[in-house]
Formats: sequence, structure tokens, C-alpha cells
Amino acid sequence: MSDKETFKKELNERTAEIEKLIETYLPEETGHQKTILEAMNYSIRAGGKRLRPMLMQEMCRLFTGCLLESVIPFMAAVEMIHTSSLVHDDLPCMDDDMMRRGKASTWAEFGEDIGVLAGDALMMYAFETASCAFETSVDPDELSRIGKAIGILARKTGVYGMIGGQTVDVELAGGPIPADKLDFIYHLKTGALIEASMLIGAVLGGAADEDCKIVESLASKIGMAFQIQDDILDVTGSEEIIGKPVNSDEKNKKTTYVTLEGLEKAKQDVEKISAEAIEELNKLPGNNDFLEQLIHLLIHRQK
Repeated sequence: MSDKETFKKELNERTAEIEKLIETYLPEETGHQKTILEAMNYSIRAGGKRLRPMLMQEMCRLFTGCLLESVIPFMAAVEMIHTSSLVHDDLPCMDDDMMRRGKASTWAEFGEDIGVLAGDALMMYAFETASCAFETSVDPDELSRIGKAIGILARKTGVYGMIGGQTVDVELAGGPIPADKLDFIYHLKTGALIEASMLIGAVLGGAADEDCKIVESLASKIGMAFQIQDDILDVTGSEEIIGKPVNSDEKNKKTTYVTLEGLEKAKQDVEKISAEAIEELNKLPGNNDFLEQLIHLLIHRQK
């Protein structure tokens, strides 16, 4: 079996393991509020790469050699937050997309009102889930790290992170966006949650402060390259492969890295930023070949 085949097999196995872990935290679909619980679970179960929990898991393994029990609730929580942002992104008042991952988007399946509530509910339920990490230890140092991780998750999700980036994106929608503001949007809207994932994995894994700074820089570069590649795929991909409408950026008159810099420059910059990300990874102690291959795959993905 080639190295590429070995990695792909390992990736599929780890993705399946993450799916099982996330499933254990999903709410039971009962009670008078059953509809919102069904919409939440529908959104999560639509699938995806499970990139953020996987990056969190592998960053913990880089520093500890294993997956700590305290990390598992955070893996589920960060995927819930990411999914909540997709649910809201698809709404008619945002990108107005009726397809997500090859299925009807949440609002298209349940209605716009339930779509709004499902996104809200997933975000709140994520923090309820993350707090379960406190039940995994009685060690004061570990409990302190868990508290710090919840603070990171909140900040990277909120007005100084993902939601802040989304706000600027919404405000400037339909018109030209200058390069500095597009950079701001990408670093916050996409990058912040990737930074949260990798930083939480490092913090819970006991990484030193100087290593955490490297992790945050590394994650920022991954987020930027990931988003530029997303822009490239919106132009060059097919709906059958990527599982959502293509050319939606053009339809919505949206400024992207591709519209600002051109397709070829965008491709070159993905290569440049990904190389810089690997350089940052190599500054960290320990070794995780799977993580390095994962970063290469994510940045150069075709869907």
C-alpha cells in the first residue's frame, strides 16, 4: 500500500471515529421542542470533512502522543459551532443557498424560521457540550486549562472572531471589498475557528505559551489558504463534487480573493501560504506525520 493510500485509509478511519464521538453528544429528539432538535441533528449529520475536530485532536496528539479525554467534548463543540455558521450562511438573508453537502440546506428543509433557531441552538449547545470537559478531571491544572480552552472557543467564535468576520462580510456584501478588509474577513470568518481548534488542542495538551503562539500563527495560515482554495473551487469546481452550488460568489456579486487577485495568483498564494504553514509546524516539538499530510490535503482539496 502506498503512503497516499495508507494516509487515505487512516483519514477515513479517524473521520469515522470523530463522527461517532460527535454523535454521542447530539440531543435526543423528544419533547415539545422536538423540531429544533431534529433540525440541529439534521445539520450536523449532513456530514463534512470534520476538519476542525480533527485538527484539534491531532494537535493534542502532537504534544501528548494521545487523545486526552478532556479534548473530546471540545471536538464535538467546535463542529457544532462550525455547523451553526453554515446553517446561518445558507439563509435567504445571507447567501440564499438551498443546498449544502449534497442535501437540502437546513432552512430549505425546515423553513427559514427554524433555520435561524437551529443555528442559534447549535451555538449555545456547543458551549454546553464543551463544559462537559470539566467532568473529565479533578486535577487543578487540567481544570484551569479547560477553563482557558472555553475562553478561547468563546473569543474565536464571537465578535472578535468568526461573528466579527461575518459581520464585515455582510456589511460589504454586493459591493467592492478592499484587500485589507477581505483579509480581515478571511482571518476571522474562516481562520478564527481553525485557530480555536488547533489552539485548544495545544492548550489542553499542555503546550508551552511560546508553542501556543506558533500554533496560532500556523492555524491562521491554514485558515487563509483554506479560504482562498474555497474561492478557487467556487470558480473551478463542480456542484456534484463539492456538494453545493458553484459560482454562488459571482451570483451574489461577492468580492473574493480570486476576483481581487485573479485565479492564477490565488493558486500561487495557496502554495506559498501552505509552505509557510508547514515551516511553522516544523518549529513545534514532537512529530505528527498524519497532521502534516492532513494540512497538505486540506489546503489542496478539490471539494
